[in-house]
Amino acid sequence: MSTNIPTTHEEQIAFVRESLKEADALRKKKDYERAISLLVEALRYGLEKALIYYRLGNVYIDGGDLARAEYAYNRALEMDPDFVNAMHNLAVVYRRQKRMSLYVKTYKKSQRLSIKKPHKTKFDPGQKKQLRGLSRTVFFWLFGGTALIVIVVWLLTR
Repeated sequence: MSTNIPTTHEEQIAFVRESLKEADALRKKKDYERAISLLVEALRYGLEKALIYYRLGNVYIDGGDLARAEYAYNRALEMDPDFVNAMHNLAVVYRRQKRMSLYVKTYKKSQRLSIKKPHKTKFDPGQKKQLRGLSRTVFFWLFGGTALIVIVVWLLTR
């Protein structure tokens, strides 16, 4: 990371994105203190705050600081109430804290949220073509099976 303080909006965006990547690498190396300080520094710019708080929660939970992890996930959910991963990880924190009623409530809420707001998957053209073909095949089998059942029932009731 550069030691220059980002001044323009584009530099701040780049700094935050780079901080997120570097903090993730530091988390994998179990260097939690540096990851935390890097993410806290990134919070100063007010960009992608929900994601930064979510990542802070991940670092805290890996470091064993469940109270701060709970705080970070709650802050992420304040910024973005539909943040499914933050909701799920908050449920994990509650389970580790042995707060089972909150765990169950939050876990169920995360599951409902994941159904209501599914992750958007991007398919390449080949995958789209394959899915269309599969959906046509399934449709024709279902339509043909239903038609066959109707014909058999009609023949038996004649």
